[in-house]
Amino acid sequence: MRILSGIQPSGKLHIGNYFGMMRPALELAQKGEAFYFIADYHSLTSVSDPNELRANVVDVALDFLACGLDPAKTVFYRQSDVPQVAELTWILSSVTPVPMLENAHSYKDKIAQGIKPSAGLFTYPVLMAADILIVQGERVPVGKDQKQHIEMTRDIAGAFNRQFGEVFVIPEPVIREEVATLPGTDGRKMSKSYRNTIEIFSDSTKKKIMGIVTDSQPVEAPKKDLDKNIPLQLLKLVAPDKAREQETKLAAGGYGYGELKKELLATLQDHFAPYRQKREELAKNQDYVEQVLRDGAAGANAVADATMKRVREAVGLR
Repeated sequence: MRILSGIQPSGKLHIGNYFGMMRPALELAQKGEAFYFIADYHSLTSVSDPNELRANVVDVALDFLACGLDPAKTVFYRQSDVPQVAELTWILSSVTPVPMLENAHSYKDKIAQGIKPSAGLFTYPVLMAADILIVQGERVPVGKDQKQHIEMTRDIAGAFNRQFGEVFVIPEPVIREEVATLPGTDGRKMSKSYRNTIEIFSDSTKKKIMGIVTDSQPVEAPKKDLDKNIPLQLLKLVAPDKAREQETKLAAGGYGYGELKKELLATLQDHFAPYRQKREELAKNQDYVEQVLRDGAAGANAVADATMKRVREAVGLR
């Protein structure tokens, strides 16, 4: 089984990235052949400062390696180090219907937020399809918000195969329902675009957790609607047993949300403590990090070359 997933270096990674994509991807890597990449092409739709982009790429690499990615078992690379992805994007665009792209939820959402409607943003799903299909990915661990993009990839691959012959494997999304939609500090989906994230490695974690939006029920009152309580939902991801204890206390009354938030903060700090220490060690050896990415690019390019040979022959470019 070949597993493929990527993440944008558009800002510091947050716990939504970790529980929604990183942890499932790292676990899946033990069950198959994993190709994970840093999507720097994609980030050009949101990051315009070249120095910021370069720094973000290093940060993402450090975060993944710190959180347990094993380069010996995973092909880990920069998207831009596999230029065949851009070539395949153009070829796939020839079989991609415009109405499909116009109906993309992510595109509509970003435009609604006031983001400039560039061609890159509009054709984002085609580039994502190329990312997956260039390495013949079979399983793609993603958050629920990316499910539609995987469906588009399946449609694009199917359209290509019907027109030019069976070249691509049709991928399947891997979505964990318990983290399908992780809430941010304001109750909306946790997203860098909304500025409502809790970063994995940040000095602002305490401030952000204590600032999570909750209802105004007094401390002494038995708490209701706990299935909508943001700190409790986040705690369930990290420590389900501890979350049940907190839920019992809240439901009984006499226990406030401030205490719950402190419990969430302590639990997250304990969970990420060993990763934080490893990240500090890796940051002192960035030559190693760069070598990991170079080695990963070599592995990805070998597979991409084989795929593109078949693609070019299929469409008549060779």
